[in-house]
Amino acid sequence: MKKIEIITRTENLEAVKRVLARNEYSGMTVMSVMGCGNQTTGKNKDFEKLNVDMNLLPRIQIMSVVWDEDLDDILYELQKELSTGSVGDGKIFVSNVEEGIRIRTGERGDKIL
Repeated sequence: MKKIEIITRTENLEAVKRVLARNEYSGMTVMSVMGCGNQTTGKNKDFEKLNVDMNLLPRIQIMSVVWDEDLDDILYELQKELSTGSVGDGKIFVSNVEEGIRIRTGERGDKIL
């Protein structure tokens, strides 16, 4: 199993959900986050009130676990859907999942997806 973590613009949530659904995945965790990368513009009004110079922008972080054999197709579709060609499109991180346990039943490994 692979864990996919997508950090992208907040308006991209529906596009990510569509890609996962097309590949028969419905499970995901979505978090509201703040971040900065290579962009040189974009200031956050909340930090201006505190007189702090921060270039953090609102983003979402979406985490999902998928089968190894589905990974390449999903990554291709995500990149195609989310890319505008502009700075700030986001990042996708992939990592191995060693183990997973469904808390309710105690099922482990492949059975949890």
